[in-house]
Amino acid sequence: MLLLFLLIAILLVSCSKNSTGNAAGATPTTLIELDTNTPEATATNAATNTPLPTETPSYTATPDTRMPPEQWKSWPVVPQISGTVLDIYQHGQELGRNPNAFSKIGDCQNVKEAFLGFFDRQAVALAESQKGLQETIDNFRGYFNRDGFAVKGGLNAPSSLNPLMSDPTACQPEENPLQCEIRNNNPAYAFVSFELWYQGRSAENYEGYLRQVLDYLISEGVIPILITKADNTEGDDSINYTIAKLAYEYDLPMINWWYTAHTMPNNGMDTTRNDNFHISPEAWTERSYDALETLDRIWKIVRDIR
Repeated sequence: MLLLFLLIAILLVSCSKNSTGNAAGATPTTLIELDTNTPEATATNAATNTPLPTETPSYTATPDTRMPPEQWKSWPVVPQISGTVLDIYQHGQELGRNPNAFSKIGDCQNVKEAFLGFFDRQAVALAESQKGLQETIDNFRGYFNRDGFAVKGGLNAPSSLNPLMSDPTACQPEENPLQCEIRNNNPAYAFVSFELWYQGRSAENYEGYLRQVLDYLISEGVIPILITKADNTEGDDSINYTIAKLAYEYDLPMINWWYTAHTMPNNGMDTTRNDNFHISPEAWTERSYDALETLDRIWKIVRDIR
């Protein structure tokens, strides 16, 4: 019995030592020395290698400071020239347009006797503030006192697109007056003024034909220069509004002749005819100067483009 008691005591002492030391067969814990030169680890490798998304920059659109078409009566007489005009001019130069030639497209208000012709027919006495116009007169000499093939009494917008209205001695078969004029004169600029309109036709109808004229000129690299009219034969100024609307939409120069006319006696109308359509000889002169000043402004901006 005494021997059995001694064996049990020895076993208990052995178990007590193993409980405070390493258990038999266990792997000792190893301390890992940190490399203090290693940067602090990020959450994931993906986050380290993937660049942060770049925020899309926001741009502020250039404000359109032009007056809307509804305010056309307050538009300046001589227009400002836009980048669109420069683009049309450059296209025309690529097509070989004559940078020193212009055409007139329209009705009887635009024939050489009433519009621009006197700048060729006689020496003009320019006011001191207009002396700079002489250079433009000299540059375009020969084109002022010219009618061409797309201007005559009774020629309205539809007629300018009708081959039956073409001059058979100068125009090719199936060529309308507008096409005939551009081919023969090869201008870089064209004054466009269709004042005559058949009574009862709508402004929407007028707009459709005028769009065709503008589209053709622009496609041919010719700068259209629109002109408002002095009269209001339609009764609601819808034709002038339409002209302004298209000038605004196409970003084209528009001479606001209506404004000048309404500073003149009888709004520029010819009292001897008293038809509220034809303008007076005095108005012919004023209208021609408005056109010359506009041509001067355009030409002196585009002439240095190569």
